[in-house]
Amino acid sequence: MSDTAGRSGARRQPPRFYFSLRSPYSWIACRDLVADHPDLAAAVEWRPFWEPDESSAGALAEAGGGFPYVAMSREKHLYILQDVRRLTRARKLEMSWPLDRDPVWEVPHLAWFLAADAGLGREYVELACRARWQEGRDICDPAVVGELGAALGLPADRMAGAALDAGLRARGVSALLDVHRDGVFGVPFFVHRYDKFWGVDRLAEFAETVGGSAGTRPAAGRGSDRPDQAGETGGGGDRGHAGGCG
Repeated sequence: MSDTAGRSGARRQPPRFYFSLRSPYSWIACRDLVADHPDLAAAVEWRPFWEPDESSAGALAEAGGGFPYVAMSREKHLYILQDVRRLTRARKLEMSWPLDRDPVWEVPHLAWFLAADAGLGREYVELACRARWQEGRDICDPAVVGELGAALGLPADRMAGAALDAGLRARGVSALLDVHRDGVFGVPFFVHRYDKFWGVDRLAEFAETVGGSAGTRPAAGRGSDRPDQAGETGGGGDRGHAGGCG
């Protein structure tokens, strides 16, 4: 591919929003995107980001991709607890920290593809985030994912078994390859052409770069926060999960 063709391809790609159901920062960004920039929320491509299990990681490596994970330090973990508390209080959100015991993140994220196929991707994200971050539920429990699907009118058994579906597994690897190709190292992460934005505090700048929308409202009174979540921070020695500390 020529350099000109590469630049043209980047211009043709729609703006993208990488989210993770694991991340509190991603949860906050999803809420802010829908509330403050509703037209943009409807226009962007929503793309999932999660830490792959052994099977997905192996398939990803065979496809030439990789996932940027480095364990988080105790100091960073404690900072995130404090930081997220500030952000949720500013938005008047009641939060319940979940407990993750041997989570398999394919369970909720591969189910998202089924919801998205039905035109309910955003609704599923909202329900999953509410279950995880406001009700403290284990969204890596297939039964919980089945309940979320049923609430949306989707087949509970199919949603619950998404991580066991070979076709959805393949779609998941393809999605993780997009993460790799777009250089995503944490969430929330926004991409528009050659511009990349990382963190809740970059949402307004992303919206401005895309061109804004008629439904955009200013997010008044929201302070700056540097989320480095469920992926890893960029640069420095500690690039650990910010939102995987439940």
